[in-house]
Amino acid sequence: MSSRDDILASIRANAPRLGRPLPLVPLFDQHPPASLLSSFKDNLHRMGGEFLDPPVSGDVLAPVRAKIAGAKFVCSTVPEIAGNRDIARVGAPQELADVDFAIVRASFGVAETGSVLLSEAELRVNAVAYLAQHLIVLLDPADIVVNLHHAYRRPEFRERHYASFHTGPSATADIEGVLIHGAQGVRSLSVLPVARAGGKPPG
Repeated sequence: MSSRDDILASIRANAPRLGRPLPLVPLFDQHPPASLLSSFKDNLHRMGGEFLDPPVSGDVLAPVRAKIAGAKFVCSTVPEIAGNRDIARVGAPQELADVDFAIVRASFGVAETGSVLLSEAELRVNAVAYLAQHLIVLLDPADIVVNLHHAYRRPEFRERHYASFHTGPSATADIEGVLIHGAQGVRSLSVLPVARAGGKPPG
């Protein structure tokens, strides 16, 4: 047994067992927005993200195809769009450092913040959401929850090994208040509302 195992075993053996129930936390959803999708779109824009409006007719993925046209390396983890960098063949995260566009599907979105939740189930290699220059996220409108209180109760947030909320592109500001996007991650984050093929996956 390693020192780490010894320490964790000691913590578990000596953890207090008070038997007290957890407090009931309200969901703060008494006045939801009229449209979760519209609220998500507004808050995504507020955080520097781009909402891709699907065409009224024709190819719903046309906005994505237009964005990636001419890109040298595209890594897609969704069946709807094919890339030329196979995520299944990535042996180390640094192999994704030259990816221009990564296309993934969100577990769900949060209307209150314009955030999307990405987990290892969607990303396959977690680093793709940070090393790619630009991130395009497919989001089923049926998978938008009203606020973070609802988000924390979703099984994807609680049961996945890795889960991260992404709210717009990477950004940082210096002491003079100059905002720079892409300093520590993706330079842009775009979201296209498109239903999952075959309905929602088991949650």
